[in-house]
Amino acid sequence: MRTAGVDLAAEPKGTALAVITWGDAATATATAGSRTGTATLTELHLGVEDAQIVETAQTVDKLGIDCALGWPDAFVAFVSAHAAGRPEGTTIDGGMAWRRTLAYRETDRRARELTGRWPLSVSTDRLGLTAMRCAGLLARLGESDLDVDRSGAGLVAEVYPGASLRLWGLDTAGYRTDPDSRRRLLAQLAAAAPWLDLAGQDERMIASGDAFDAVVAALATRSAALGRATAPEEDVLDQARREGWIALPTGALMDLPDAGGRTTAS
Repeated sequence: MRTAGVDLAAEPKGTALAVITWGDAATATATAGSRTGTATLTELHLGVEDAQIVETAQTVDKLGIDCALGWPDAFVAFVSAHAAGRPEGTTIDGGMAWRRTLAYRETDRRARELTGRWPLSVSTDRLGLTAMRCAGLLARLGESDLDVDRSGAGLVAEVYPGASLRLWGLDTAGYRTDPDSRRRLLAQLAAAAPWLDLAGQDERMIASGDAFDAVVAALATRSAALGRATAPEEDVLDQARREGWIALPTGALMDLPDAGGRTTAS
């Protein structure tokens, strides 16, 4: 299996792409009777254009993108109503509680329940420009006959590297902006995932938070590919196909090489 992770930015500068190749053939570990596989970082790119992401997507089993794949249904309805001059029966009260319904998707609410933190709002935070680029990228992937389902059921999954690291029990304080914090975090990651071969890319990950997150995105994408990540229940599935859905890991980092679970892509 090959999984790719994209740390998407509004422009190629700031966008990183990582590919991890998983050796699913079991090998004996130090623990008697246990079996596991290996994983190797086979690609790591900075300054990535959409065309390179689309090309890579055709060579992997699952592609994880660190960006909201859609906007809240309530926000879309509000913008349409506002543009139409507030049709009869439309409620626009401007209050804080009402604004929160526009700011967050259903998956954002579920992520907060699980992690204790709100993801960035695609409607109101700086993520908006990146999400516009992501919409174009999803269109290009679809035009290449790739299965794009914003709920995560197809080739593409929405991933959240920082939250994934925290769910795996790692300390993410300051890592996005501070190389020393990334060095410390990378040491934690290496201890927790001794099966992961970074192929000499350690210093690039320490120097670039974008590169670091792309690698983590590729790890989180493995969770999604194995069906060991949060997925929308039937009652919100249609909504997730419009808004997107964050695939947060539900299993341990140490178990990622073990492909004993079901996969969502082949």
